[in-house]
Amino acid sequence: MVILNYRSPYLRRILSTNKKKNDGILTHIKLPNVSPDFFHVLLRYVYGGRLSLEEYDISDIIKILVTANELSLQELTPYIESFLIKYKTNWLEQNFELIYQTSFETDSFPELRKYCTNLISKEPDKIFNSPNFSSIPERLLITLIQKDELQMKEIQVWEHVIKWGLAQNPELPSDPTSFSKDDFNTLKHTLHHCIPFIRFRNITSREFLKKVKSYKKILPKELYNDLLEYFLDNDSEESLPRISILKQKSTLDISRVTNSDKESQENVPTERLMGYDNILLNKQKVLTNSIKNIDSKIITFQHTEIISKWIDRLEITDKLTNLYEFKLLYRHSRDRSSGILNRFKKFHEICVNQPHTVTFAKVEGSNEILGGYNPIGWEFGSGYDVTKDSFIFSFNNYYSVENYILSRVKNEKEAISKISSLNQGPSFGGDFTLFRSFGNKLEFYCKNTNYEKPISKISSGSTILEFELFKIDI
Repeated sequence: MVILNYRSPYLRRILSTNKKKNDGILTHIKLPNVSPDFFHVLLRYVYGGRLSLEEYDISDIIKILVTANELSLQELTPYIESFLIKYKTNWLEQNFELIYQTSFETDSFPELRKYCTNLISKEPDKIFNSPNFSSIPERLLITLIQKDELQMKEIQVWEHVIKWGLAQNPELPSDPTSFSKDDFNTLKHTLHHCIPFIRFRNITSREFLKKVKSYKKILPKELYNDLLEYFLDNDSEESLPRISILKQKSTLDISRVTNSDKESQENVPTERLMGYDNILLNKQKVLTNSIKNIDSKIITFQHTEIISKWIDRLEITDKLTNLYEFKLLYRHSRDRSSGILNRFKKFHEICVNQPHTVTFAKVEGSNEILGGYNPIGWEFGSGYDVTKDSFIFSFNNYYSVENYILSRVKNEKEAISKISSLNQGPSFGGDFTLFRSFGNKLEFYCKNTNYEKPISKISSGSTILEFELFKIDI
């Protein structure tokens, strides 16, 4: 008993809180999360000081690792981690889901967590091509495909996502040309959480035509039409870096497409015109848009167009007079401080005293985007700053700007909240505020006080998946 008390802080706590039986010798303890078999293995280690992992199956070694952590045998867990990474790499790759889940359920396995992170970033093909890939849960798949640093072409990411979706529905045909309407709906439902993380504009026109278009019915209509327009106007045959989200549009006279004139045909590559169901060929109009680079994980060029109109106080139907350039200043997943007590440190350093900024926040578990325009900049202090030009907004759907709420300031004296706390992010008069919760999560709250109307039905308590702040040159 003395040795157990000394070697295991966990057992020491348990034993100190349990009463002894009448004989004064035996103590009854319950360990509901510990298997008797693996407790016996670790009991021999505690008393003998030796543990030979070679004699156990790898799945059993994982269970021994978890049990050692449960018993707070802190000197043993790094030894087991090192053993697995050094000698059992192939097994770890083939059973990545189990290792990933184990390492991220607790902070006690930093080496396994580092191993998982490196594998995702540097060798994702080992995960995607593993025999157990189809059995990974949706949340892990999303974790994989949303990584900016994923070293894989975007079209390959798309193919793996389709492969995973088909594997979840083995009754579906492998060839999309054989799909029924119900088949498309089934696959669409399976992948609807994954689609937002595909960087479609990082693939080529040819790849879109050959490998994406046949699945167009699983994409939101607005997204597909936007992509179709983009690829018709995009001449690039080179895949873009994954961290770039490029929207390029040029002037194209559709009437010239059907002209038999050789020069006209040469100006419009054939592969960009075939197979699109004549969607644009039947529209005799000129597509005129501005070239735009948007470094964002939340918005598209369409959002910048409509917000540019709001800044100029134009109606949606009005002609755009100024398409402002949106320069990314801050991305929370990239720039946030690792410190628990000051998660917004980098935001405060980078964004304070920057006028003309737009905040975008992606709500976890939905396609909703919340945000606001601050024309005067953030500053430290208590109280409020005055402006008559700020506004807050929301988009109901990530893919479309059709369903939105625009709420302009009505109490200009309390339009912008000053930053009064280390836990505070952007705050628009309290009507829309980002903050760090007690659980160290990025959350928001909304109310209706200083602006015309509320921008979300959710008042508080929801987690923000990502937020970005852009500088606009006016």
